[in-house]
Amino acid sequence: MTKQTIVVALGGNALLKRSDPMTAEAQRANVRVAAKALAPLAEEYNLVLAHGNGPQVGLLALQAAAYTDVEPYPLDVLGAQTQGMIAYMVEQELGNLLPFEKPLATVLTMTEVDAADPAFENPTKFVGPQYDKEAADLLAEKKGWIFKLDGEKWRRVVASPEPKQIFELDPIKWLVEKETVVICAGGGGIPTVYLPDGTRTLVGIEAVIDKDLAAELLARELGADIFIMATDAEGVYLNWGAPEQKLLGYVTPDELAAHEFAAGSMGPKVEAATRFVRATGNRAAIGRLEDITEIAAGLAGTNVVRKVSGNDQS
Repeated sequence: MTKQTIVVALGGNALLKRSDPMTAEAQRANVRVAAKALAPLAEEYNLVLAHGNGPQVGLLALQAAAYTDVEPYPLDVLGAQTQGMIAYMVEQELGNLLPFEKPLATVLTMTEVDAADPAFENPTKFVGPQYDKEAADLLAEKKGWIFKLDGEKWRRVVASPEPKQIFELDPIKWLVEKETVVICAGGGGIPTVYLPDGTRTLVGIEAVIDKDLAAELLARELGADIFIMATDAEGVYLNWGAPEQKLLGYVTPDELAAHEFAAGSMGPKVEAATRFVRATGNRAAIGRLEDITEIAAGLAGTNVVRKVSGNDQS
């Protein structure tokens, strides 16, 4: 019987937690934990992994700010660097747990965005280190960067445009057909646009693509049977933080649409899940990485489905 295809999106903070020192050793330890959770899925399903890269891009930006002899590398290049760094560790640690003959592959992934996306008119995604007002104003004048307050300090903000196309989709499909574990679309993919001169010339752009929305596009285009977003929360809660908070078990896209969720945390995940279910009719889920096998089986997390039956958990 042909294996089902499952796409799992790992949060960047699952691989380098906020409380951890930003060392290779700390990231390796977290990847090792993630690999132990994911290995059973790699044997039961055709597994495709996407991942976040926010903390890692932030680290590279901090390092670049400390070395002033050259201009900082642009965000598309930092995205490519972090894709390779993270996927190398994931591929190695997962490969150490799987049968030797199980193939794994990392695909450096570019994602097209629209240079006219409205997100470029109002950048909201914080990147890089914090600055005081004077330093931020100097950088804004010198580099044309946009800064906004993040707490008491100023940080650069960039656009988070919608993902339009994943360029390496066909090679990813070919690898999945050969039952290869594929690691791709890191950080939502490297943000790229076509020059508006009609030459079909592709270039990088200063932006950050939402990892969950890009992973949803990937899952949809692959025809995935299940799409899971692994995070540090048990699932989606109504009235989060209040005494009457309630974990959602099985829920439809329309039921989710009746509620609002924080744009900086659960909002994009809910949006990605509802998009996937509405487009494919297949199941999307949100939950903790440590519960990933139960989530895949539909026994944990928040499961978004086209129709809730009486047999589904509430």
